[in-house]
Amino acid sequence: MVSQVSRGSDLNDKLAALQRRAQSFRRAERSYIPSEMSYLILVPTLRCNLACSYCQVSRVAEKASGFDWNEETLNAVLGFIQNSKVSRLKVEFQGGEPLLALPLLQRVRDFCRSNIAEVEFVICTNLQSVSQDSFEFLSHEDVTISTSFDGTQDIHRKQRMSSDEEMQGFLGNVRRLLTKFGPNKLSALPTLDPECLPRADELLDSYLEWGMNSVFLRPVANYGFARKVHEAEIISKDWYQFHREVVDEMIQRNFQRGTCFEDYYLSLCLRRMLRSDINGHVDLRNPNLLGKDYIVIDYDGTFYPTDEARMLTRTGQIDLSIGHVSGGIDQSKLNTLNANSSNFGDPDCDSCRHQVYCGRDVIDDLSRYSRIDLPRSETEFCKRHKYMFGLVEDLLQSPAPAVHHSLALWAGIPEWDSVLSKAVQ
Repeated sequence: MVSQVSRGSDLNDKLAALQRRAQSFRRAERSYIPSEMSYLILVPTLRCNLACSYCQVSRVAEKASGFDWNEETLNAVLGFIQNSKVSRLKVEFQGGEPLLALPLLQRVRDFCRSNIAEVEFVICTNLQSVSQDSFEFLSHEDVTISTSFDGTQDIHRKQRMSSDEEMQGFLGNVRRLLTKFGPNKLSALPTLDPECLPRADELLDSYLEWGMNSVFLRPVANYGFARKVHEAEIISKDWYQFHREVVDEMIQRNFQRGTCFEDYYLSLCLRRMLRSDINGHVDLRNPNLLGKDYIVIDYDGTFYPTDEARMLTRTGQIDLSIGHVSGGIDQSKLNTLNANSSNFGDPDCDSCRHQVYCGRDVIDDLSRYSRIDLPRSETEFCKRHKYMFGLVEDLLQSPAPAVHHSLALWAGIPEWDSVLSKAVQ
């Protein structure tokens, strides 16, 4: 509109100023500044009872010593939680395999229940070995379970298991939990190798068999042991083609068979584009301030700003630790990381129509390129999110009733209104 007004006119200047103010308001509305800590990732042990080819963590053997919290570290962790003085907290137990350190989990749980008004726990477990005590721990209402399942049983067996007996043990534990608690307590995240992808229909059939409808489609990450075995630095075109095939299969099934399948991250991107208050996923925050409302404490008490930072440090590429639980957070290191936490002011981002929905991930840049000053458009983070937001835009412009049906499901509304398709233009 500004270009249609003659240059030098007073109206031109006013319209340009109005556009700048509108852009500033839009940015401010989307900016997110976290307050108190609300999410704590704890790694009580690095020991693991599997040897997955694309382990992102750099685990150690199940019987290894010196890779669990000692009593001093445990007490320091509990002291950190108490000194945080939060009223609400979600605690995620990572590993290794956290159930190998069940007594430590129990002590953290009991302490949190006694000192925090509202607390939830997430156990990230491979479900390879679930003792009766572990099953009892998992059975409580304030505990949810996150496990891994790589699309189909055949692929999962190939990538994670050394024997059929191990595979049957995993499947038996999954079925036991589903029978007892149903699918709402258990989520299964696939880690998918672009060189060994399942068919879209096979993947969805596998999740449907377990009563699950939300799938977080993600390729092998560029961390830990995965870097040595799998080509993960660049996300291949084959991956994007596969992703679109799965999304199309979801759309058709939802419309024709009454299912409610979603790709978790695609749904998140859709809601992020439609609403200004979707800030739960840190990758899409802007600024993405580290060490504020979430933090990681490793098996040795070391603080990390993210789990990915912990993984990257374990490779020896760079030290991204930000202190120790016995001595506190190193604010100077944290400030250095947070100095580059926003996409505002970046020339590539400022000219991108997706800027206000998108975020910044300096840890991913360091992992892939060992630097953070590449032009944003050359990074995998940028390419991946241009694809995701572009896919959402394609779906928003589709006249197909099947697409509108899934868009409504993913947006969490009764039915799709075409007005929403214009909201992101």
